[in-house]
Amino acid sequence: MRAPAVGVLALQGDVREHVAALVAAGADVRPVRRAAELDAVDALVIPGGESTTISKLVDIFELREPIDKRIAGGMPVYGSCAGMIMLAARVLDGRPDQRGFAGIDMTVRRNAFGRQVDSFEAPVRISGVAGDPFHAVFIRAPWVERVGAGVEVLGTVTEGPADGRIVAVRQGALLATSFHPELTGDRRLHAYFVDLVRDTR
Repeated sequence: MRAPAVGVLALQGDVREHVAALVAAGADVRPVRRAAELDAVDALVIPGGESTTISKLVDIFELREPIDKRIAGGMPVYGSCAGMIMLAARVLDGRPDQRGFAGIDMTVRRNAFGRQVDSFEAPVRISGVAGDPFHAVFIRAPWVERVGAGVEVLGTVTEGPADGRIVAVRQGALLATSFHPELTGDRRLHAYFVDLVRDTR
């Protein structure tokens, strides 16, 4: 069986880090900047970066409608940090002109953990991923304030002032985290996503 073809939205953000993590997880990884490139992949990763910039570039590169259609058709998507914001149905503290894909029935608060200087690291255990908690890196990260009935909470912060905040969710084939697993050497979450892609092909 061929390796899952996973695209990384290569418009802005930590694209290279996601590519490396996905390759290590056994995926056939391809950058996506055009609709034709999206058509050639089984799944998509929306990397961390700046959500308002990604939103604008999605329109400039004429990817909004193609991605919306693929999500509606069941394509697996994983979004980290800004990618979580792009997948959220509702965004608090966002810019009025930014638009996401509204794939996951959740409300997220943009920059909820604070500014760049407030970035931090914390252990987060992810439901369905064996082993020790993730060493999660939060950089100007969102958190999830509310989820709909169809959304599974996979992980929360369990220490510090953000104790109890939701930082990892899944709804069907859509996965999102507030933190950046691509910035660590821990490939378990990318492997989890690649397995999800295999299961939905």
